Amino acid sequence: MHYHRHSEEERRKWQTPETILSDIGLKPDMTFADIGCGRGFFTIPAAKIVGENGRVLAMDVDEESIGLLNERVKKEDLRNIHTITGKAEDKPTCNCCADIVFFGQCLHDFEDPAKVINNARKTIKPSGLLANLDWKKEKMENGPPFEIRFSEEHASSLIKEAGFEVSQIKGSGPYHYIILAKPTHNDADSCDLGRACERVCPTKAFNFIG
Repeated sequence: MHYHRHSEEERRKWQTPETILSDIGLKPDMTFADIGCGRGFFTIPAAKIVGENGRVLAMDVDEESIGLLNERVKKEDLRNIHTITGKAEDKPTCNCCADIVFFGQCLHDFEDPAKVINNARKTIKPSGLLANLDWKKEKMENGPPFEIRFSEEHASSLIKEAGFEVSQIKGSGPYHYIILAKPTHNDADSCDLGRACERVCPTKAFNFIG
């Protein structure tokens, strides 16, 4: 479904990416996976926060958006961003490498949100955090149509079903909410995931997929 996508200038009138990223705990040296990154509204600030020893993985299905993001990356000489063009339903961005997996106002846009969150479960470290920022399920002038928005309850349910424990749900500015969740560790798969991460995800190395 097509609807008006706000420009960065419009979004910054009611949303500050640096503040949101800081509030969810993004710090220098971390690995940040921005799923559905678009043109980099959160990607660019995240790269500046994690610094040269951190990494940002930015995935989007739209080639034009990734192309524009790559132009920004080159212009600002940001060498810690790895862009990926592809469907988030098809594969995780990496194996167990991310300190934070982030969805910025996009979970409702995916063809199969459940698959996307399951892939996020494979991407995240056992100690990592999933953050889902999205539009409130309310009728308003800004944002996507009311009927395609996810309520906090529906988004939380999808996240829990993928093997996460929701730790916090709160408002984020006038139009959005944010859900924070941690991967659960009460099954064999989680234990295997943790051991795999120790093998293939040292601090500055990644097992990229694709």
